[in-house]
Amino acid sequence: MFLSKPTVARALVRAVSTLMSTLVLLAVEQLPLEPKHDSGQNVTAAYEGWYKNPDGTFNILLGYYNRNLKQDVDIPIGPNNRIEPGGPDRGQPTHFVPGRQWGMFNVTVPKDFGDKKITWTLTVNGSTTEVPVGLNPLWELSPFVDATGNTPPYVGFAETGPFAQGPRSIATNMSATVGHPLSLTAWVADDAKKVPGAPALLSRLPPVTVTWTKFRGPGTVTFSNARSPAEKAEFPPPPNTAFTGKMTTTATFSEPGDYILRVAGNDWSGEGGGGFQCCWTSAQVKVVVK
Repeated sequence: MFLSKPTVARALVRAVSTLMSTLVLLAVEQLPLEPKHDSGQNVTAAYEGWYKNPDGTFNILLGYYNRNLKQDVDIPIGPNNRIEPGGPDRGQPTHFVPGRQWGMFNVTVPKDFGDKKITWTLTVNGSTTEVPVGLNPLWELSPFVDATGNTPPYVGFAETGPFAQGPRSIATNMSATVGHPLSLTAWVADDAKKVPGAPALLSRLPPVTVTWTKFRGPGTVTFSNARSPAEKAEFPPPPNTAFTGKMTTTATFSEPGDYILRVAGNDWSGEGGGGFQCCWTSAQVKVVVK
């Protein structure tokens, strides 16, 4: 596949940036004065980059890092969880699970956004962080195909689709009752491409791994199976795919209200595409719980 010089340059910059970030994180992890904590730590926004939409607008892709090892954090939309300008609600999560969570949502900005910025501010456990983001050319992403030709899995909520592919999420609506498990099925398909000359261990990884998390909602959501490889299932495949499968779980809600659940499909490249934002897919289930 031919790659333009700007594309190669951006890839090299991201590779060097990722390497330096990894070295810094390794160094930090070795510092005896910086132990990890189960709870009480902050949550910071994570700028993944941006990509252009077919209509000329741009999507800014954001994730987060919850530094707590065990503490899920809920931060309602408002002064402590806001994106400005245009907010405070720009589609961000209000529930933050532990660890680094890649590419959780997009903020769409207009064609003429230029060098403007948006800022995501989070306050938790007495700590406030602000992360301004924009359309820096060095942060342009290619989330729909990588340099080897690998593409993200398809994810849908019915075997006939519609399907999402990449970080442009789709959503479906469902209803549930407090305390009664809600059945959820993610239908997936993938090109099953691996890096040429990959080691045998890589070739044994499942084509698609599916992960469910709570994204928003007033109560606790308990999944019977929050993460597992998709099981092979036959259905009419989307184009250019070699594997079709599904993953089924249930979600039980502790309180009534409006919830959003996020489902992510990752191929062998792992969470966030190993930091390069390809090749994975996200979708959402909006649930009204009575």
